[in-house]
Amino acid sequence: MPPKLIRITTIPLSLEKLLEGQLTFMNEHFEVTAIAAEKERLEKYGHDNGVDTFHLEMTREITPGQDLKALFKLYQYFRKNKPEIVHTHTPKAGIVGMMAAKMAGVPVRLHTVAGMPLMETTGIKRKILEQVERLTYSLATKVYPNSEGLKKIILDHNFSGPEKLKVLGEGSSNGIDTKYFNPEYFTAEQKQKIRQSLEIPADDLVFIFVGRLVKDKGINELVQSFKRLSAENENISLLLVGPFEQELDPITDENFEEIKTHPKIFTTGYQVDVRPYFAAADVLVFPSYREGFPNVVMQAGAMGLPSIVTDINGCNEIIRDEENGLIFPVKDEQALLLAMKKLATNVQLRKKLAANSRAVITQKYERNIFWNLLLEEYKLRMKEAGL
Repeated sequence: MPPKLIRITTIPLSLEKLLEGQLTFMNEHFEVTAIAAEKERLEKYGHDNGVDTFHLEMTREITPGQDLKALFKLYQYFRKNKPEIVHTHTPKAGIVGMMAAKMAGVPVRLHTVAGMPLMETTGIKRKILEQVERLTYSLATKVYPNSEGLKKIILDHNFSGPEKLKVLGEGSSNGIDTKYFNPEYFTAEQKQKIRQSLEIPADDLVFIFVGRLVKDKGINELVQSFKRLSAENENISLLLVGPFEQELDPITDENFEEIKTHPKIFTTGYQVDVRPYFAAADVLVFPSYREGFPNVVMQAGAMGLPSIVTDINGCNEIIRDEENGLIFPVKDEQALLLAMKKLATNVQLRKKLAANSRAVITQKYERNIFWNLLLEEYKLRMKEAGL
């Protein structure tokens, strides 16, 4: 019998997007089970990816009562199934999963850190989240920050010692499939058809954002910068690909209304396949406040787009300023406006950055290389545990 590997994320969307294809690959070497909330969506994920699933109701908020229930249910599941490895991803899955695994005596307990919501919180909530982070890392046998910048944050905040931390390869949680994210799949004619279907003017320069349309992703700054730039340059459009989360992390009412009414801002909602939208665009703008190692920036690069990103960990590791994109200070609306203006007006620079974009991704972040690195890591940790 192959060893048992359990992967846990808070919601199935993380399995679908952040770990796309990874569990199917690992299923060739382990008996893999995916655990998350949202039963129907999780079961569909399991069916589509050929892996077992176990439903565990979890929330993305601080909910002690529900969290204890989830902890006890998971502990019982581990006691019964005796997995060799439990590997968690996302904060709530991390604390519940690592605690249950430790209590049940799971020998290899791994946690990936792919971003820290606590970085944008204050007061008592911040203190609680910091303690949760420390506890999660202390219960794990190994912790994987998915960028060097995130590793530095963990060390600076004394969440864990350096001996427990490891960044795999060049960073990321999953690498990127550069055969799938390939601009060659889209002809100039197809690109125009995609624009036509969205009612974007054929000759406009299109800035694109892909992700949740929330405050923490810098959407307020993006909308205001675009509004100001479009007032002086009528040949630009902004394409927003992703869902609003007004109940969790709302943008301002003013910007919400601007997105709905501005004639040059286009929205698509959540999309399973984002490649056509990258193909129809010219520049990624990603003004996020905090990230682990953003897939979107890798995807845009693989599709041959230059990126404008904030100077935060992950983003400033994928993008080299003036080589494959531009970097600006986080939450700085004026700096974002100037960066967008620079690429809207300087065609030569934009072409240079675009020409370099794909090569950086294919050289450093190819998905199969990352999966094999992680597989070797699993084998190493099992060997250390005497398995």
